[in-house]
This record gives sequence, C-alpha cells and structure tokens, in this order.
Amino acid sequence: MVNHNQDVKEEQIKKDLRYLQLLSRSFPNIAEASTEIINLEAILNLPKGTEHFLTDVHGEYEAFRHVLKNASGAVKRKVNEIFGHTLRETEKKDLCTLIYYPEEKLELVKAKETDLDDWYNITLNQLIKVCQNVSSKYTRLKVHKAIPKEFSYTIQELMHESTVEPNKQAYINVIISTIISTQRADDFIIAMCNLIQRLTIDSLHIVGDIFDRGMGPHHIMDILCDYHNVDIQWGNHDILWIGAAAGNRACIANVIRIAMRYGTQSTLEDGYGINLLPLATYSMEHYADDDCAKFQPKIDLSDRNVPEKTLRLVAQMHKAITVIQFKLEAEIIRRHPEFGLDGRLLLDKIDFARGTCTIDGKDYTMSDLNFPTVDRDNPYALTDEEEQIVNQLVHSFRHSDKLKKHMKCLFKRGSMYLVCNSNLLFHASIPLNEDGTFKDVEILGETYHGKALLDKIDTLVRLAYYGNSSMDDYAFALDYIWYLWCGKDAPPFDKEKMATFERYFIDDKEARAERKGYYYSLRNNEEVCDMILDEFGVKGAHRHIINGHVPVKTIKGESPVKANGKLLVIDGGFSRAYQPETGIAGYTLVYHSHGMQLVQHEPFESTWKAISEGKDIKSTTFIVEFNTQRMMVKDTDKGLVLREQITDLTMLLEAYRKGLIKER
Repeated sequence: MVNHNQDVKEEQIKKDLRYLQLLSRSFPNIAEASTEIINLEAILNLPKGTEHFLTDVHGEYEAFRHVLKNASGAVKRKVNEIFGHTLRETEKKDLCTLIYYPEEKLELVKAKETDLDDWYNITLNQLIKVCQNVSSKYTRLKVHKAIPKEFSYTIQELMHESTVEPNKQAYINVIISTIISTQRADDFIIAMCNLIQRLTIDSLHIVGDIFDRGMGPHHIMDILCDYHNVDIQWGNHDILWIGAAAGNRACIANVIRIAMRYGTQSTLEDGYGINLLPLATYSMEHYADDDCAKFQPKIDLSDRNVPEKTLRLVAQMHKAITVIQFKLEAEIIRRHPEFGLDGRLLLDKIDFARGTCTIDGKDYTMSDLNFPTVDRDNPYALTDEEEQIVNQLVHSFRHSDKLKKHMKCLFKRGSMYLVCNSNLLFHASIPLNEDGTFKDVEILGETYHGKALLDKIDTLVRLAYYGNSSMDDYAFALDYIWYLWCGKDAPPFDKEKMATFERYFIDDKEARAERKGYYYSLRNNEEVCDMILDEFGVKGAHRHIINGHVPVKTIKGESPVKANGKLLVIDGGFSRAYQPETGIAGYTLVYHSHGMQLVQHEPFESTWKAISEGKDIKSTTFIVEFNTQRMMVKDTDKGLVLREQITDLTMLLEAYRKGLIKER
C-alpha cells in the first residue's frame, strides 16, 4: 500500500513538474522549502484573524472613521480584558481615546498634565501591553511588516520581551526612558496606537453604499484605498458613481441631484473638482421666479451655517438637474424597451390644463407645474443650453483625477459579491420569483439567475468603465449600469420602480410607494437562504448571507437577524437621513476566533467630543454565534490556501530528493 501511494505521488510530481520548477525559483533548495512548510504549518495553528463588516456608510465620514478606529468596540474590549480592575473606568476611557486619536489626545494631555514624563512612562507601558495582546494572533513577520520602519526595532524589542523576568525589566525601562529623554515619546505613542488599530482588525468588508447623502465619501474612499486588507461589495449608490465616472449622462444627473437633495455639493466641487458653475448660472436664470419649495436640501441647519441665498441656489440647481435627469433617462429607456421602464416616462403624461399626471392609468394631482425648460410638444428634448451643460459635466466626471483613483480602488477591491469564510456577502438582493425560486433575468438575449446573474453584471460594470466604443456590448453596458441603479430586476435595487418623479411632484403617498422584490419578503425563510447559499457554493456548518441596503427599523422592533440566523442585515442607518426611521445609527458585525458578534450603535456625536470628553459611540453587542472551540487559521478559507501551498511545497521537496529538480 505504501509503495502504491509513493507511485501515485511520483506520478503527480512528474505531471506538475513544470509548475514545481517555477515554484523552485522562490524556494531553490530543500532548506528553504522546508522552512516555508514549517512556517505555514505554524500559521495554520494561529487564531483566526478578526473580520469587521460595515455597510451603507453613505458618506458619514466621522462616524465611519470612529467605528473603524474603535473596531466596533473591539479595542475597548481588549483594554477591559487586559486591565480589568487595575485601571479606573476614566483611565481606561482615556487610554481608548488615545488609541483612537493619538495626535489630538496628546495635545490635550500636554496642555493639562503636570508631570509629563511620568505620564509618558505609564502610558507607554500600557500601550506595550495592548500591543502584545493584539499582535498575539499573528506571526512575527506579519507584525514586523505592519510596524513603521523608523520604530521597527524598538517596538519589536518591547513587544517580545517580558517584564516579568527580572533580567529584562531594567532593559525595558531603559528603552522607555530613552524614548522619553530623546523627545521621541509623541511619535512613538502615535506609532504604537496606529499599530494597535492596524492589528485589531485583520480584514475589513464593506458591503456596499459608500457614496451619497453624507459629506465625506471622498474621505472614506481615501481611507479604503490605503487600508491594509479590505474588500467592497458594490451597492446601488456605488454603481451609480461608477456609471457617472464612466460618463453615463443619466448617472451623472442622478449623482448631482442626490448631492443637491442632501446639500453635499461640496463633495463634488471640492472633493472631486466637478465644475457646477454652468449648472448654477443656468438654474438661477430659468428658476428665478420659482420658490422650488419641494427642492430645498434635506439638511440639519442646526449644525451647518448655510446662508439663505445658498439654500435658494441649491434648491434651484436641484430642480434644474432633476428635470435634466428625466430627459436623460428617457433616452436610455427609449433605446432599451427590454428594460421595461416605459412607465417611468412621465413628463409627457402631465396634463397642464388639469394639473394632473397619469401614472399606471390613474390621474394624480401635481403639486408643482412649473417646467420652464420642458417643451410640451417634445418634453424629453434637451435644450441647447442643457446639452452644453451635460457635456461639460461629462467632461468633469471623466477627467477628475481623484475620481479615477477612487474608481480604480473600487474595481481592484470590489465586486458584486464575495464568499469568505462561509459567509456570502452582497449588498441588496438576488431576484426571486414569488414561489422562492430564482428569477430568470434577460440580458442581451440570454437569461441568467443567481450566481450567474451577478457574475454577468460584474463583467458588464467593468466593461462600462474600462471599455470603449470599439468593443462589443460596450454601449449596452454603459446604459445597463444606469439600469442597475433603478431597474426592477437589478440585484442592487430590486424594486418595482424608483419613484423619483412622484416624490417631487405628487403628494399622494400611494403614487410614491416602491414595492420591493420578493427577495425581501422571502429572506426570512431558512430554506430560501439555504438555496441561495448552495447556489454560490458556500460551505460550512455555520454559514450566513450578509446584506445591507434596507435600513433595519429597530425602533419598530425589527431584527437584523433573519431566517434563524442564516441571514444578517447590517444596515441600521449610518446615514443621518435614516436615523429618525431606524432609531439607531447602524449595525456592524465582528467575526473573531471566538464567534460572531452583532454591534448596534447609537448616533455618533462628533470627533471632538470623542477626543475631549472621551465620548465613544454607545454600542450594544449581541452574540450571534459563539464557538466552544476557538477558530484557527486552519478553519478558514485562508487555511485551505495554505494547505494547498504546503502540498505543493511537499511535492517540491520530493522532487528535490528524487533528483527530478536540482537544488540551487
């Protein structure tokens, strides 16, 4: 039997000889291949790294940054575990604040601390203990790569030496006192705090909707582009921005309209250098006598000093771009009757004499009939001035260097879905029929459903951005990316309609209703969730679907945990616009070696209060699953990859020993 296995192994080695010869370039001899096998085997037996899940951050930069810094309470838990009752609550709070915001907290400390050297000494010893704890999950090599180069040697010495040993205590004390005496304590503390943040979270998952509503999506994207390990599942708002960056005119109009609706035009102008001046001058001219009451921006004026003239201009621009949007969308709808969106052509359904609009065969009273730029005989035709404005906007979006950088990150780190460690991540839905079966969706004459549908959409999104007019299906892809924003069978949206026209011009709530697809009513069914998980090849005894998109109305008793724990919805309302209806400021998810925890957050007050008063986000943690045995790397997807690498290296060793490949 042994000889037979040896024969099989040798046959396999000969079959993979070309691959093994390539592998030998990285591991040129038995010693190096053996060392790597030992290293990989050791990694397999380390605890699983902590995964952090966030979704629907919607440009809320300060809250997003804080949740990222405190790792949804993980840093605070570590500090409590380490120091227990040896530090007062105020001291632990101050230490946490220092870890979150080291530069800012140091300034406050130095302004009031009377014995700064003593504070430095105590604080450095505390940070060393926290750093030792959070680094214990990783190999020394991984920790070494995360440490800033200028402090690499010193931090490693402090982290890997024990103060319990008498012979080492004096050594460590001298290192710390020298750091202080050479006036490097501030820089060293900042480096240690950033390292703790870096090591607390091994990987970050953003399950869609980075953009729109809040003031700082460009700042959030800056963080994500530089984050050590992040993946992004595109949401409908992200896809809208991809479409705008690709030059889709209807997507551009939608992006600008939403910015005007939430008063975040500075994101476009200052963040991405989009020139809105032509739109502003056009709006002031054509809507000078219009109060634009329904187009006032939805902003909290209590914390933003916005002049009345600015609010009026924003409202005028808001109405102007909305009308332009309807015209641009009509171009796509008419090009693609297969999209089934003829019902969204409503400008020609307005009866100006009666003051009504006919929608789905029913007449509704219009709340606003002032359309100075709409030709009643040809309502979807852009005026010459509108055409010029749209062309200028397309040029601005296509040539924004900052936007190009962020789109590159969205494509490099992003996709329609991800399967990771028995979790299926996608932003919104999988189109389903009423009976719970997968819905077939036609694209370019072919039908797709489930995983194949999301794979096809992923390809089209990339084609729309990176393609050109010489490529097959490019023009379709560029139009389809707008459909993904608002189409009935679009997985990132999946509603009967997007009632934009009705929200602005009709007061009747019946007309504004947006009926969701069957996925949203069936996602509490465990069998349906299992069917979806099977479709995407998700394995494991504890497997989950993780979604965002639809705010969890906690205030009405809704639970984010669906289908007996098979599905988790972690959009609880990062966006301030959602918080009145959700009652909270979002859910996040933390998946560490001991299990999975859902974290419910209260609204974040401000970064300044977090620093000056130690006001962390109030969070409540719920245990979704608890592992009786700690999960190790060998139990994860990464573990499977490492095992394959070990198998390959073992075959390389055999090839060296049998002389099939020569050592170097």
